[in-house]
Amino acid sequence: MLQPNSFSYAHDTDSGVATITLNRPDRLNALTFEVYKELTDTFIALDTEPGVRTIVITGAGRAFCSGGDVEDIIGQLFARDYQGLLDFTRQTCALILAMRECRRPIVAALNGTVAGAGAVIAAAADVRIGSDKAKIAFLFTKVGLSGADMGIAWLLPKLIGIGRANELLMTGDFLSPEEAHRIGLYNRLTSVENVVEEATAFATKLATGPGLGLEMTKRLINREASMDLRSALDLEAEAQAGCMLHPDFKEAYEAFTQKRPAKFR
Repeated sequence: MLQPNSFSYAHDTDSGVATITLNRPDRLNALTFEVYKELTDTFIALDTEPGVRTIVITGAGRAFCSGGDVEDIIGQLFARDYQGLLDFTRQTCALILAMRECRRPIVAALNGTVAGAGAVIAAAADVRIGSDKAKIAFLFTKVGLSGADMGIAWLLPKLIGIGRANELLMTGDFLSPEEAHRIGLYNRLTSVENVVEEATAFATKLATGPGLGLEMTKRLINREASMDLRSALDLEAEAQAGCMLHPDFKEAYEAFTQKRPAKFR
């Protein structure tokens, strides 16, 4: 895997957990044009990277990610015409699509401040483990833009309901870690000292599960979001029948009858 300067990448071959650490702590891990592309390329590559079964994404220092860098992105956007701006916004959306289409479960370890595009990246993960320092805000209206950015108007109502999503996206206000956990935006809440460890432990647990089963779960959650019930039932019936042909299904049965842990591929 490529090792960009803006974040570090590590792959534990024993557990199958890959860890991405945003690494611009002096800039609160703010995103640049290059970081957007590098992260997108990384998630696309991790979709098929041998030995990777789950992914953890976190940040170095006191922030998870503070959003777009004011100097390296925001200031430069004023020099662009509409097409140039559209090229940028499509690039940011490509990152979220790469995360959602990546077959590997993604666990976000939110070590500190989660803001703007960083909050959307967190929402695009499959599971969010928040620290007691991880306040979160979707800041877009605070800077005069639409609260709907990078797919968050699709993602957030599915996580916390349309009423709460309306409030957060229209105000751009910060939520405390405790409130984010209470409304279900964070799956779990822990201390900042333990957040990466807990996220990694959860990712390791998922990594021992059935790879195809987890992949299909994520894929169907994405697809069924815009389906009617009958279409969703048809899709799940077809997907489950396919999973029953996979060796993992037989392995789970044999492990149960032999009273031993299953060893999935």
